[in-house]
Amino acid sequence: MDRTSNFMPTPDQDVLDIQPLRTLAPMFPAPLGVNTFNVPNTTPPLIFVTSAGQFPGGFGAPGHPAFRSFAAAFGAQDAYGGQPASSRGQDAGRGQPAANGGQTAANGATNLGASADSPIDVIPISAYRPTPPPVIPLDDDDDDNEHFTSNQTSASGRKIKRPSHLSGYKMSGGLGSDDNNGVKTKRNKTSHRKAGAGNEFTSVPLSSSNPREAVEEVLMNFEALRRRHLQLDVAQESTKRPDLKVGAVMLAHNLRANIARRIGVVPGIEIGDIFYFRMELCIIGLHAPTMAGIDYMTHTFGDKGDDSVAICIVAAGVYENEDDATDTLVYSGSGGSSKNNEEMHDQKLERGNLALQMSLSRKNVIRVVRGFKDPGCLGGKVYMYDGLYKIHESWKERTKTGIQCFKYKLLREPGQPEGMSIWKMSRKWVENPATRGRVLHPDLSSGTENLPVCLVNDIDSEKGPGLFTYITQVKYPKPLSSMKPLQGCSCLNACLPSDTDCGCAEFNGGNLPYSSTGLLVCRKNRLYECGESCQCSVNCRNRVTQKGIRVHFEIFRTGNRGWGLRSWDPIRAGSFICEYVGEVIDESKLNLNGEDDYLFQTVSPCEKTLKWNYVPELMGEQITNNSDDTFEPLPIKISAKKMGNVSRFMNHSCSPNAFWQPVQFDHGDDGHPHIMFFALKHIPPMTELTYDYGDIGADSSGIGSPGAKRCLCGSSNCRGYFC
Repeated sequence: MDRTSNFMPTPDQDVLDIQPLRTLAPMFPAPLGVNTFNVPNTTPPLIFVTSAGQFPGGFGAPGHPAFRSFAAAFGAQDAYGGQPASSRGQDAGRGQPAANGGQTAANGATNLGASADSPIDVIPISAYRPTPPPVIPLDDDDDDNEHFTSNQTSASGRKIKRPSHLSGYKMSGGLGSDDNNGVKTKRNKTSHRKAGAGNEFTSVPLSSSNPREAVEEVLMNFEALRRRHLQLDVAQESTKRPDLKVGAVMLAHNLRANIARRIGVVPGIEIGDIFYFRMELCIIGLHAPTMAGIDYMTHTFGDKGDDSVAICIVAAGVYENEDDATDTLVYSGSGGSSKNNEEMHDQKLERGNLALQMSLSRKNVIRVVRGFKDPGCLGGKVYMYDGLYKIHESWKERTKTGIQCFKYKLLREPGQPEGMSIWKMSRKWVENPATRGRVLHPDLSSGTENLPVCLVNDIDSEKGPGLFTYITQVKYPKPLSSMKPLQGCSCLNACLPSDTDCGCAEFNGGNLPYSSTGLLVCRKNRLYECGESCQCSVNCRNRVTQKGIRVHFEIFRTGNRGWGLRSWDPIRAGSFICEYVGEVIDESKLNLNGEDDYLFQTVSPCEKTLKWNYVPELMGEQITNNSDDTFEPLPIKISAKKMGNVSRFMNHSCSPNAFWQPVQFDHGDDGHPHIMFFALKHIPPMTELTYDYGDIGADSSGIGSPGAKRCLCGSSNCRGYFC
């Protein structure tokens, strides 16, 4: 390593110092009849690092029985007898064999950090490739599984097929290549329920060529399909994982983004983006393996040849990774443990581990995805893309379980937007709100909300928003008792998805609108929750929005749009955010109090909001026609100018991350439902919450609408105005 470091290994640690070689890429035995050992001296040999420990007489010693068998099988009997190979014009002396007491590493230098009597055993051979791993089924939940490619060969020279969910990726080609080397792959047959008899699946092309919009569309479709599958599976008491099922369907229909694999930045993916399933990383091209933590590919490094290098890692907490620092990651290699920890063995320097080691020498950037505990779901995880890192050190050490483990120290590249640091900071505030700086008021709701609403200003000297009364319920012009009652269900204890006699499920089209975790399945013209007239308990899954907010909100000062709203917690797509609370205004009194910047009207939202659904054509179900042409506004108008809640601080955006949904539970007046906001997509912590205020008929320049205001949302789809 040519980087100065303060790292000092302990007695149970050894530093790896392996030089990059051009023949590492395929990682499989060569076809029979192909001699890969008689290579010119100008080609660097493959360095095989043994996994049998570093002591005399180990696997690396020529006298060891296992080595004799290995040499006989691969023709490596002259591994120590040839002339030293050169690497990039420099002597890469192999040193003396272990039997003769040699203590030098593969590059001719003493291993940094290794004791004099315990060097790393290395065996230079020209094209050794370990046995390929078995094909991993898509529904396997092992984070340590590795992937392989279709253009690789077995020991007998036969082509090896790769799983169909990786079709379209070229593992051994150049940067960003989609070539498949002419190898045809057979897609996995996916068992998939079709609600409409006789319907065939159809491909659903992406509607946008903009990389960011394409990624968001893929993720939105994935999450919508997953929720719909979950809804159907629960009704039929199925235990299959909908995330893997939906991922297979989307990959089979090529409904994904960034098919080409690449080193570095992936178009359309931003630092700080969050995900709730590993399959989401796969379908957007951030991290190809569905389970393995190390993603790697072969890349040509100019005139220095090809190497198989790591391009992305997922630090999900499976191993002993040190992730307290926000710009440093000590990542443990893969392998060595089983699901039940029944079989433990030393890790091997192969596949993903070897690719990481090559990245240390090649100094290529690696995408890092961090895994955290999901604060909203017991046992769940949230994955955050944390940006680009480089490996600066590597070594071996013995873990608490007693196995030898490879360690790689990665440092975050400077000048990138904040990622993990925001997550750590916001979780600290949740645990202790007093640690949040620049607080103007610790709880603007004065205890009326389930959780305190913090008021902060990091921008200027403004002391707070204009005076208003904080309320948590809509003020109707007449009492609820005088409004049309809503017929309830007669379910005992709780409404069940499989209960065909549930009246509330019938109101919602035959299914309960929420998943078991309270996520909205799809947008509806009107949604009905269980209310006081229902016989089910307050813990019924069909009672979500009426229970109030469940996230830690912060009202903050924006740079140019007044006050805004954001959350300390991550918000999952389909999650309830808050209700638009204020006074219901009569149409005849609408203009009596002058201009009202806090007036909510159900004007037509953006097309993306209207089509927030579950891609029914991939389900074999009837396509719903949700568009501006079919949208009918509701007569309800709510003013939060004098009284309201956190919703009055949600600003407009032409590319929003939230949408409004009419919900009824306490009365049957269809024209005056509750206006509830849900997450349009996954929203990272400290991201401003916005929704589309709508378009009331002005042309593209805003002319024709007296209430048109200049838009400052800054999105690529900005219309230039809002109403």
